[in-house]
Amino acid sequence: MKTFNVSKSWLEKLSSLKNKIFSDEEMHRKLDCIFLRGGKTTKKKVLEACAIAAYHQRTDIPVVTALLSDDARQFQKIAYHHALCWIHDGRNYKKLRPIVPYYKEKLEAFLDMYWDFYGELCEFRINPESEVAEQLSIKFDQLFSTKTRYEQLDERIAKTKENKEHLLKVLVLPEVPLHCYAAELAARAKVRKRDVSLQTITEEGTKANDTFMTIVQTAKKLGVSAYQYICDRVRQYI
Repeated sequence: MKTFNVSKSWLEKLSSLKNKIFSDEEMHRKLDCIFLRGGKTTKKKVLEACAIAAYHQRTDIPVVTALLSDDARQFQKIAYHHALCWIHDGRNYKKLRPIVPYYKEKLEAFLDMYWDFYGELCEFRINPESEVAEQLSIKFDQLFSTKTRYEQLDERIAKTKENKEHLLKVLVLPEVPLHCYAAELAARAKVRKRDVSLQTITEEGTKANDTFMTIVQTAKKLGVSAYQYICDRVRQYI
């Protein structure tokens, strides 16, 4: 809750709930009593913080320790290791549309260096070595300290540098991908299905739709037949 900037006064009011586990219904009921006179935004932060804390304490399911995502705030703090997608970061540079020829040259030159560095990270994932990791970390600092005298580009470079810890998570965990494009393709399949079939009518239908879509897309990534997988699961309960 401190990470989510919940004030000290609210933390004191919530101290009675500390170190306890509540169901979703119980938590909403208790918070409704505490937040009788407003604090809607703070209440949302508290619910998010408590949900993440409870998730980290789970023992009945595998808790994800490393998460790769774009820079959306809703993905922060879910996992202990949060890696950022290089493709998403690179897209921010494409949003720059300079008209002045000098600025165009600076942007193109920097993007060449940007993707060359990305290529080095790809090679590191194949053969991770501690010495190479140190060199790449130093090279990152040098590359993203570049000053081009193109103000918007320099601001974008500085923002990338601020995310160093998350963009270079691969140096600590080489098994983590450098981009989440595969997940985006799976999400795109969900959107295409919605365009054709529209929305589900019931909550049960939504859960069934999401479950089977997840199974199909995961099986495709693993090179497994989704049909055979489902048959195998069902046979265990016959």
